[in-house]
Amino acid sequence: YVGNDTIKDLFRPEQLETLEVFASQAALFIRTAQLMNELKSESEQLANRLESVKFGSIIGACPQMIEVYKRVDKVAGADITVLVTGETGTGKELIAHEIHNRSGRATGPLVTVNCGAIPENLIESELFGHVKGAFTGAVANQMGKFEAANKGTIFLDEIGELPMPLQVKLLRVLQEKQIQRVGETKTRPVDIRVVAATNRDLEAEVKSGNFREDLYFRLNVVNIELPPLRERGDDVLLIARYLIQRYSEEYNRP
Repeated sequence: YVGNDTIKDLFRPEQLETLEVFASQAALFIRTAQLMNELKSESEQLANRLESVKFGSIIGACPQMIEVYKRVDKVAGADITVLVTGETGTGKELIAHEIHNRSGRATGPLVTVNCGAIPENLIESELFGHVKGAFTGAVANQMGKFEAANKGTIFLDEIGELPMPLQVKLLRVLQEKQIQRVGETKTRPVDIRVVAATNRDLEAEVKSGNFREDLYFRLNVVNIELPPLRERGDDVLLIARYLIQRYSEEYNRP
């Protein structure tokens, strides 16, 4: 704009410096505007893509996860026991939620039990309940997780951590569909679907004598194995961008 071939010595060196500063600022503004447009376009594309690669609350589009989705769709409607395997953090509980939400029990409760987080002396009471006076501290009748999950689904996370004596009782519940509260002689019928999960190799645990073979086969009617994130390719980027977008909105930050 300021260039002119017919006038000489119109500008001084200090004016050139001023002009260069303005030109540099203008270049930054233009580049920033371009980046903003690119980010907006990328964000819109991401939002559209995320909707197409979401399976309930799960995000993933790699071939391994597509196979998982197909398997979940197939087994969700059948009222059978499912064993979900995979490393810690692969999303086993999310899969349990999708199985429940896509089943005929979706209107019933989904009760989650972390078998590895409950002290061994309390886990039987936690699972099956107890009656008043059954043990020290049992000041009232208490419903267990299995009873609470009646007409719905119970998710037994880290089933490989279950002590051997409880494995026997769990097997009986799966076979007879009845539970017995601690300190009570009568049994109570329960109508539940069991989804179990573990990060252990249960076949190896069976061979080493740490897990009952009959319980393993009772739980492993259908197996869904989840791949670790490091094997899921571009899913890492999808999940990262989803989290950035989610927390950007949550904390009202750009």
